[in-house]
Amino acid sequence: MKRGTYALLVHVPYGLALSVGELGRVDFKSGYYVYIGSALGGLEKRVSRHLREEKKIHWHIDHLLIHARAVDVVVARSEERKECNVVKELVKDLPSVRGFGASDCKCESHLFYSPDLHELLRRVLNGFKTCGLKPEKGVRYG
Repeated sequence: MKRGTYALLVHVPYGLALSVGELGRVDFKSGYYVYIGSALGGLEKRVSRHLREEKKIHWHIDHLLIHARAVDVVVARSEERKECNVVKELVKDLPSVRGFGASDCKCESHLFYSPDLHELLRRVLNGFKTCGLKPEKGVRYG
């Protein structure tokens, strides 16, 4: 089983205001977002679940994926949780959606924004590498 950290790159085509669980109303600008997570129970299983259209709404990202489209996935194998390490790198340069995806840790957020997909992907790949992870881009699950 392949365990590790993943990044879902998501396109939001127009501004949205969504109710996101206990976060309440969250406003999303049009552009690109990256959600950073970990899957110690299996990357393929977790990412495939996120990419499925029909699923029970469980995580914050599920609320967004009803209205937005995942455009790319980056994964990296690791036996330990490294998502918060990657988040600490991304928070240096990217705006985030406060509290999103961070209900079980002390991070400010696990969702970051950029109007430019290529710049966002570059920062994600650099963040993974800085944390000692070996990112694989364009992985297709589901």
